[in-house]
Amino acid sequence: MLYLSTRGHPDRKHFCEILLEGLAPDGGLYLPERYPQVEAATLARWRGVFNGGAAGGYAALAFEVLSLYIDDIPAADLKALCNKTYTEAVYGTAAIVPLKQLEKGFYLEALSNGPTLAFKDMAMQLLGNLFEYELARRGEELNILGATSGDTGSAAEYAMRGKHGVRVFMLSPHGRMSPFQQAQMFSLMDQNIHNIAIEGVFDDCQDIVKNVSNDLAFKRQYKIGTVNSINWARLLAQVVYYFAGYFQATTGDDQKVSFTVPSGNFGNVCAGHVARQMGLPIQTLVVATNENDVLDEFFRTGVYRVRASADTHETSSPSMDISKASNFERFVFDLLGRDGARVKALFGEALNKDGRFDLGADPVFADAASHYGFVSGKSTHADRLATIKDTFERFGVMIDTHTADGVKVAREHLNAATPMIVLETALPIKFAETIVEALGRQPDRPAKFDGIEALPKRVQVMAADTAAVQRYITQHCPAA
Repeated sequence: MLYLSTRGHPDRKHFCEILLEGLAPDGGLYLPERYPQVEAATLARWRGVFNGGAAGGYAALAFEVLSLYIDDIPAADLKALCNKTYTEAVYGTAAIVPLKQLEKGFYLEALSNGPTLAFKDMAMQLLGNLFEYELARRGEELNILGATSGDTGSAAEYAMRGKHGVRVFMLSPHGRMSPFQQAQMFSLMDQNIHNIAIEGVFDDCQDIVKNVSNDLAFKRQYKIGTVNSINWARLLAQVVYYFAGYFQATTGDDQKVSFTVPSGNFGNVCAGHVARQMGLPIQTLVVATNENDVLDEFFRTGVYRVRASADTHETSSPSMDISKASNFERFVFDLLGRDGARVKALFGEALNKDGRFDLGADPVFADAASHYGFVSGKSTHADRLATIKDTFERFGVMIDTHTADGVKVAREHLNAATPMIVLETALPIKFAETIVEALGRQPDRPAKFDGIEALPKRVQVMAADTAAVQRYITQHCPAA
């Protein structure tokens, strides 16, 4: 399996090359040359492999999915990496991603059982093990540069802490994460973990990561890699839980399901797009946004219009306070028939020049819904409060603010004939202030996080300046 850039670069690369690379040399994102097709017989076999979520089933399913895309890691090693990653000891449940039924045909898929209580752990734990494996095999080191709006940072840091040959430099928007999210990251004292709070919004952090990745000389000299969902390996790991959710919600492989995904950066739902292209019977992929509704606007109108920092709302679902959806380029590449030159013109030129592009009048825009199954909706703070309250009072289930955005939008797209699965994104404790506002009580807190907000913090506050971040990296990479 070889990988290509969404912007048409002629190079084709193997999985382990792009694992450590991040963006392609032309600024594009990597995708496989083709999506492997999962035929009916394979789907039936995988259902047996998953085995209803019995111990080891998820790890075995992960190996099956990943094997289709990774041919430069020996099968025995890849299987061992999956088995090491997806364990009941790490996720607290044999099923790893159990479904929770709210009502007939309406489910939550629990993706927040990992070490940092957010869905990012599902891919990041695997990514940490893949990095360590490949770096050891090469005898190399890697400096990971990432951006987080809340959950990617802690998931990456917990996955990489103490890993041999890896340093992490994580950018986050200063003062724009919940106190719990900040404490999870800034309280880590591991010497290979560096937190940088950028005076700006998430998009400023993400822009710096892309700027550094596009500085090819610096990237090569300091061996810069990424853990954001621009890294294909992370998105690939997320594909697995769409299959796991499907097997739990259905009894036969002729049935269809729909998924609703709270989304800001389009990575989580892009994994669903990949699963659907592989042949997983997904009826509809519902994109749920908050007040930062760039993606909802596109799926309604065909206009993709990024917002300036000043126009990016600070909301009670802060991990979705994003106005430049990095992974969206992967979907548009498929939507446009994999025309790399046109994608480059849109994402590399039109967005830089005009801050927007419009596909509304293009015949392919209709394919987003009719061929690829995408619909969308948005949610507000008032919607979140009402949804959290309703879900708790009716079902005794407490959900976080981002999952509430998903539940609210999912209800607008329910179809009695098709099960709907909402991807749960985090545990409520990460957003306690809003939970108290909605329910008048504190959310449950896992014992290991008692008093985390009071721990000493290690973080560097910095202006939104690419050169300043590069200087910081050089100062803390003496071996480079």
